[in-house]
Amino acid sequence: MELPRNSNYQSSGDGHEASSCRKGNKKRQRHTSEQIQRLEEFFINCTHPDENDRKQLCRELGLEPNQIMFWFQNKRTQIKAQTERAETTALRQLNENIRRENFAMKETLKNVVCPTCDGLPISGEDQQLSLQRLQLENSYLKQEHDKLANLLPKYNATPVVGSSLNLSPGCSMNQVIARPPLNLSPTNPALAYQLKENTEMEKALMKDIADSAMEELVKLFQIEKPIWIKSPTNGRYLLNRDNYVKMFPKAKHFKNSRARVESSKDSGVVHISAAHLIDMFLDSNKWEELFPTIVTTAKTIEVLETGMSGNRNGCLKLMYEQIHILSPLVLPRAFYFLRHCQQTEPGTWVIADVSYNSAKGSFARQPQSWRLPSGCMIEDMHNGYAKITWIEHMEVDDKTQTHRLYRDLICSSVAYGAERWIVTLQRMCERFDCLMDDVGSTCVFGGVVTLPEGKKSLMKLSQRMVKNFCGMLSMEGKLDFPQLSEVDSSGIRVSVHKSAEIGQPHGTIVSIATSLWLPLSSQTIFNFFRDEKTRIQWDVLSHGIPVHEIAYISTGTHPENHISIIRPFIPTEDNMLMLQECHIDPLGSFIIYAPVDIQSLNVAISGEDSSNIAILPSGFLISGDGRPEMGDACGSLVTVAFHILVSSPTTSEQMNMELVATVNTLISSTVKKIKVALKCSGLD
Repeated sequence: MELPRNSNYQSSGDGHEASSCRKGNKKRQRHTSEQIQRLEEFFINCTHPDENDRKQLCRELGLEPNQIMFWFQNKRTQIKAQTERAETTALRQLNENIRRENFAMKETLKNVVCPTCDGLPISGEDQQLSLQRLQLENSYLKQEHDKLANLLPKYNATPVVGSSLNLSPGCSMNQVIARPPLNLSPTNPALAYQLKENTEMEKALMKDIADSAMEELVKLFQIEKPIWIKSPTNGRYLLNRDNYVKMFPKAKHFKNSRARVESSKDSGVVHISAAHLIDMFLDSNKWEELFPTIVTTAKTIEVLETGMSGNRNGCLKLMYEQIHILSPLVLPRAFYFLRHCQQTEPGTWVIADVSYNSAKGSFARQPQSWRLPSGCMIEDMHNGYAKITWIEHMEVDDKTQTHRLYRDLICSSVAYGAERWIVTLQRMCERFDCLMDDVGSTCVFGGVVTLPEGKKSLMKLSQRMVKNFCGMLSMEGKLDFPQLSEVDSSGIRVSVHKSAEIGQPHGTIVSIATSLWLPLSSQTIFNFFRDEKTRIQWDVLSHGIPVHEIAYISTGTHPENHISIIRPFIPTEDNMLMLQECHIDPLGSFIIYAPVDIQSLNVAISGEDSSNIAILPSGFLISGDGRPEMGDACGSLVTVAFHILVSSPTTSEQMNMELVATVNTLISSTVKKIKVALKCSGLD
C-alpha cells in the first residue's frame, strides 16, 4: 500500500496511490517507502489511532492529518476485504465438506441393512411408521419410569433421582453433557451409552483442535520470513498479519472495532533439563509456581491423554489459567485452553496451547481474550541446559479500554509477550540453582542463616510472599463489600476481603494499590527503593527509624537479586523484622517485603516448615512504559500496593468507608513522598 500525496484524496478502499504521483522522483519514492514502513509498523499495534496518535505521526513523517487518516481508512478497508475473502473461502470449503458428507450419509442410508438379520433396506414409508411407533413406546416408558420414581421411595430410604435429561429435538449435545449427573443403573444401559458417546465426541473434537494448533505452531517455529518481521523500534519479532492470514486463514473470534491481535516471539537458554521442564509445564500446580509474577491461578480441568511414559509425547489436557500484568489498572486475562505436548524429533518437544470454549458450567461465559495457537519449543542441549523458543499469539476484546498508562506496554506485545515468559523462566531457573547450592556459596549470613535447610525454608517463605503479593493485585472476585471498590481520579483501587487461608493472617484484609508514571529509568527507581538509607523517606513501617540489612540470600546472577532480612537500628518493642525480596531484569524489577516477628522467622531459619507462617506482603513493581526511548528521555510505570490486616472487624458501612478513607490517605501520602524524594513532585 502506498501513501496518498494529496491531503484531499479519498481512497475507495483498495489502498492504491493517486495517479498524479511523479514516478521519476526517486528520492520522494524512497522517503514515501520509509513513511509507509513506519505506518505499517504503527498499524500492527493500533488500527484506530486517536487524535494524539495522528498528530504524533504527522510530526514524525511530515504529513498532513488527512493523509494519515485516509491511509488508515484505506488500510483497514484492505485488511477487512482480505479477511472477508479468507473467511468466505473457509466457509465455502466447510459448506462443500458438509454437502459431501450429507450426500454420503444419504447414500449409506439407502443401503442400510439390519445387523441382526441382514434384512433389506427399509422404505421411507416404513421408516416413518417405525418412528411413530418408537415415539409412542418412548412416551409409555417415560410414564412407567415416573410411576416407579414415585413408588420406590416408599420402599427404599434412598430416593430415586428423576430423569432430567432433555431428549427433545432442540436439545444439543453440549446441553445434555452439561446437565447434573444422573443416577444411572444397569437397567438403563442405553442412557449410559448416550452420555458416554457424547463425551467421547467432545473429546474427539478437542483432540482435533489441539492437533490443528500443534501443526500451526510447528510451522510458525520453522518459518522465519515472511511470517515474522523484526520491529525496528524495539527489535522484537511480530507476526506479519497479511502473510499469516494467507497461510492460516481463519475467522476472527471477536468481530468488533475494539478487538486487536497481540503476537510475539522470543528465545533463550535456561539451566534446567528438558524433561524436568516438560514435567513442570504439564503440572498445573508447578506451572503456577514457575511463573508467580504472571500466572495468578492455574487448574487442570481434565486429562484427555496422559502421553507416553518417559517423554510425555501425546499428552493432552484441558486447563484453566488466569494471567495478570500486575497493575490494579489492568484487568486480568482468563483462559480455558488445551495444552498438547508432542516430541517432534529426538531431544525436541513442542508444547502447544489454544483456547477452547464449551457449554459446561462457567465455560459458557464469553471470554475477553482468546489464545490462538501459542506455546514453546524445548530443545535439550544435553548439558543440563535447554533452549526455549516461545510464541505468544492472542486476540483481545477491549470492552473496557486499556488504561492509558499501560496502553503502549500492552499494545506493543510486551506486557503479555513471549519475552516476559522467557525472562521469568530464566529468573526462576536461577532461583532453583541457588536453592540447591549449599548455604555458604550463596549467603552472607552474619550469624543469622547457617544451615542449608534454613536457607531453603527462608527462600520458600519469600517465594510465597511474592506469589501472594502478585495474586492480590488483580483484586477480582474478592470484594465482600462491593461498595468499597473505589476508582477515584488518582487511579487508586481498594478491595476488602476476609481471609481464612493458611499462610495469611486471619481476619479482614484491605488491599489498596495504584500505578503511576515517573519520568525516570527503571534502574533509577529500583536503586531508590533498594537503598536502605532512603527507606525512611517512604516506608511507614520503619516509623522514621533507619534500617540495616543483617542477612541476605542470593537468588540469581545479578548482584541485586536476593532475599534480605532487615532490622531497624533501634530494636522495636514488638520484635518485628522485615523479610524482603528484590529482583531486576531487562523488563523491570520488584521490591516486595513483609513484617515478620522474630519467633516466626527463627522457625524458617532453623529449617522447619515455613508454610504456616502468616505473611502479608506490600511492595513495588517497576517496568518500562512501553514507549520507544528518545535519547535520554525515558519513563517508567510504578505500582505501589499495600495489604493491611484490620485489627477490629468492620461491621457497618460507615466504618467501612472510614477504613477506605484511611488507607486511601496512606497510599496517597506514600506516593507523594516518593515523588518528592525523586524530584518528580510537579507531576499530576
